[in-house]
Amino acid sequence: MQKKQTAGILAAFSSAFFLGLAPVFGKLAINQGFTPFAVVALRTSFAASILLVVITLFYRQYLYIFPVGLAGCMLAGAINGLGSLFYYLALERLNASVGQLLYSLYPFFVALWLVLDHQPPSRLTFIRIALATIAVLLLTSIPERSADPIGVLMMLGAATLYAMHLPINQRVLYEVPAPTVALYTLLAMSAVVAPAYLLFDRSWPQMNTPWLPVIGLTFVTVFSRIALFLGVKKIGGMQTALLGLAELLVAIIFSTISLGESLTLLQWIGAAALGVSLMLVMFESPTPPTHSGRSGWLSWIRAPGLPKDIFGPYE
Repeated sequence: MQKKQTAGILAAFSSAFFLGLAPVFGKLAINQGFTPFAVVALRTSFAASILLVVITLFYRQYLYIFPVGLAGCMLAGAINGLGSLFYYLALERLNASVGQLLYSLYPFFVALWLVLDHQPPSRLTFIRIALATIAVLLLTSIPERSADPIGVLMMLGAATLYAMHLPINQRVLYEVPAPTVALYTLLAMSAVVAPAYLLFDRSWPQMNTPWLPVIGLTFVTVFSRIALFLGVKKIGGMQTALLGLAELLVAIIFSTISLGESLTLLQWIGAAALGVSLMLVMFESPTPPTHSGRSGWLSWIRAPGLPKDIFGPYE
């Protein structure tokens, strides 16, 4: 059990590192001529295509998924796809670091969705959420630079939707390996964001527009998704979300280096408080997802009695 928890923690931190680069690459792409709709459509479609080709050619066993699990991935992908649109539209209006600070409130919403699914977090988890929330409030204290209110609302909407998709995928991950969930969730996201781009945008960057930020964002998406769902499978959605707050620190560091953004003293205090919240994971009891959830708003996502070894030793 301890080995499984360690693997989950490492996966969650790996996901956080890659996700922390996402707002930096996204903001660079927008600054260099890509529209938010184009950024989210290109990175999601490219990432889904890469993962589909790799799995089809080398890991075909990961293509199998039971019908209800597929429905869960489709639902999670649609929700997260909508959230991604809000995220990149908000990123156009906000600094990358400030946008990621607001987005980092998503563990609060994860806790809410898990309570509705009859999976209440531990007392220490609530303490860590409270500490992280205080940290984010300090991190967003920029009196001389008021944030765009529409951008703020969009980013909070993105956080809420991102938080909703984690418990859904957690249910699917009871019986399905992380690469499979990542693939079908990304395909579902593409089915939302690509039509949105064709309906509301259709603009294309000029010939001399650099594509490196979009390419970087694509590979960050692929790696972060697999690591994210591996973490959810091993240690659950709540702990993965809390460890995922490390992406905030990554975003702040690289925003400072690449975009010239900076933090005030209060914001650095908030970053330190966030670090304490992250380190408290060492005192959490190992509570990986179990199959006991027979009720709650996601109880319909259950495998129809699959043999245990159908996927091979993916755990």
